Amino acid sequence: MSFVDKVKAKVCANRKTIVLPESHDRRVIDAAAYVMEEGIADIVLIGNREEVTAMFPDVDLSKAAFMEPRESEHYDAMVDTYYELRKKKGMTKEGAETTMLQPTPFGVMLVKLGLADGLVAGAVNTTADTLRPALQILRTKPGTKLVSAFFLMAIPGSPYGEDGLLLMSDCALNVDPSAEELSDIAIASARTWQTLTGTEPRVALLSYSSHGSGKGEGPEKVAEATRLAKEKAPDLLIDGELQVDTALVSSVAQLKTPESVVAGRANCLIFPDLDSGNIGYKLVQRLAGADAYGPMLQGIAKPVNDLSRGCETSDIIGVITLTCLQAMEEA
Repeated sequence: MSFVDKVKAKVCANRKTIVLPESHDRRVIDAAAYVMEEGIADIVLIGNREEVTAMFPDVDLSKAAFMEPRESEHYDAMVDTYYELRKKKGMTKEGAETTMLQPTPFGVMLVKLGLADGLVAGAVNTTADTLRPALQILRTKPGTKLVSAFFLMAIPGSPYGEDGLLLMSDCALNVDPSAEELSDIAIASARTWQTLTGTEPRVALLSYSSHGSGKGEGPEKVAEATRLAKEKAPDLLIDGELQVDTALVSSVAQLKTPESVVAGRANCLIFPDLDSGNIGYKLVQRLAGADAYGPMLQGIAKPVNDLSRGCETSDIIGVITLTCLQAMEEA
């Protein structure tokens, strides 16, 4: 049984409600139908029931709840809440009314008001379109300095990570994190791994150098980030800087960093910048045939998760499932 199948079995016993604001996309609708049929989650689609069902007459959406912002009984309360949250930033009442007519902000407000447990978007819209209302309305978890994004990569038949399961971060948000920010991403990713898998994270901060084998600003930043992460979270298994083969392959680790408790066994890979993170996860997805679940967000007060616009229906189902698990674990 795959990791996501195990999660499905877990969340079916404690069903959550997930908002999908992009109700005019075929992939989203197919995912919604599957999730409801399998009992994984209850689904709220933002849009007009008659219009959406006419667009997809072959899909059974009878179990879905539909909400139209302008027609919702919660619309006025949402406008008031959004205005109060944003008035110090210059938001007007008219601006709040306009914003709450947009599907994603409206959906995030459903989560804010406890009318849903999480939201998944991004099949159509950009990461910024998902992240902006999440930060404006839900804000960050207490004590969180930085929101970051990760992918869970499930690689069939792979011996690396945890039976082919790897967490990769940050692959979607932070362009060139400082050493301080990179240390926060590493710790957040470790905590996320613990939450989602229930197993011990082994975190490798990646570079083109392993423990000083290469010189330059890049390895120095990663080494400093590793030092800071260990200082902040001494309970976690964290090492760096490590080349990716040193992090994953035990025979390479024995040659290059035999003293490391992470090298050769890493299940969380932390990239030094967005270029390498985005390239890395897409290479693994396409060349290794991996399932890529994400980009999921860590650090938001309640579960809101993004999708790649190149995602497939199976990816959306996986992210919905993992969002349900986040909601369960964080309740």
